[in-house]
Amino acid sequence: MLKKIALVLVGLIALLLIYATTRPGEFRVERRIDIKAPPDKIYPLLADFHRWAEWSPWEQLDPAMKRTFSGAPADKGAIYEWKGNSDVGQGRMEVTSTTAPTRVIIKLDFIEPFEGHNTADFSITPSGDSSTSTVLWAMYGPMPYVSKLMSVFVSMDSLIGKDFEKGLAQLDRAVTKAP
Repeated sequence: MLKKIALVLVGLIALLLIYATTRPGEFRVERRIDIKAPPDKIYPLLADFHRWAEWSPWEQLDPAMKRTFSGAPADKGAIYEWKGNSDVGQGRMEVTSTTAPTRVIIKLDFIEPFEGHNTADFSITPSGDSSTSTVLWAMYGPMPYVSKLMSVFVSMDSLIGKDFEKGLAQLDRAVTKAP
């Protein structure tokens, strides 16, 4: 009887491992918000890593986090590296492309607690009267096997979607309070 239970368990684990291989090879998470400001008021907070402390949902998770800025002061070539507690881990971001004042693309490399190489893409679209803009924050990248296996139980959207929502709400507050 114990042998049958063990065989069933091994079979179920094998099926789970095989099923994980069928999961998508890439992920994409995105959120958007309408902000009562033109793109040129929003763009500087996204293209300048020195300003991320004003809105990023991860900046407050570790007050002792070590930050390093290098490369260009803002826009293409700006680099931000961080190392913090288990809530923020360690990583590096580099602005790889900009179209002022409507787009910022960032290469995002996580080092700890898990290695990952993704892209963050911010698009700012003005409304017809230019008094309101829609900000779209997307992150996308490859799903290696371990991530596929994790996605059987929890999606990337559920892991970081709430952080994006919090960050966009904080971005809205930062933009609308700015002079």
